[in-house]
Amino acid sequence: MEAINALLTKTKNNMAEHVARLERDLSTIRTGRASAGLLENIRVDYYGTPTPIKQMAMINILDAKTLEVQPWDISSLKDIDTALQKADLGASPVNDGKVIRITLPSMTEDRRKQLAKNISKVSEDFKVAVRNERRDVIEKLKKAQKAGEITEDDLKRYEGDVQKATDAHIAKIDQIIKAKETEIMKI
Repeated sequence: MEAINALLTKTKNNMAEHVARLERDLSTIRTGRASAGLLENIRVDYYGTPTPIKQMAMINILDAKTLEVQPWDISSLKDIDTALQKADLGASPVNDGKVIRITLPSMTEDRRKQLAKNISKVSEDFKVAVRNERRDVIEKLKKAQKAGEITEDDLKRYEGDVQKATDAHIAKIDQIIKAKETEIMKI
């Protein structure tokens, strides 16, 4: 019984991790406002090691359309500038010798609609991942029932618990996606 409870807990944690990963992924998608999350996945070649930009510099949001990157090691400014140029942010970084400023252009209506559509597709992948967690644990529960480790009643109860957790996580994904689409479409 303890092994089954541990299995169920692990499955619920995995489902929650899929939801958290979706939130992290969505934070890097540009909306109408400047966000430090836009630069989160950018890696800078720092002494031969790909290093996340947030570990090398302070990222400030100056206003709704402007980000400022201030490196802790001024000698890395050129490497950061190069990485930002390659990142294809849709804006050109401006290096003044001490900081890099990135002014983001306004997004067009077509671009907003395209982003919203892409987000919907991405959400489906995360929903499938949550459903796969459900499928995997139910298969393990059925094997445990066949092996005589749990009763048929226990199997049905555990399946119900897993289905509730699946439904809750899918609803959370839908809620996150709806909020992000609203944020993107807001001018």
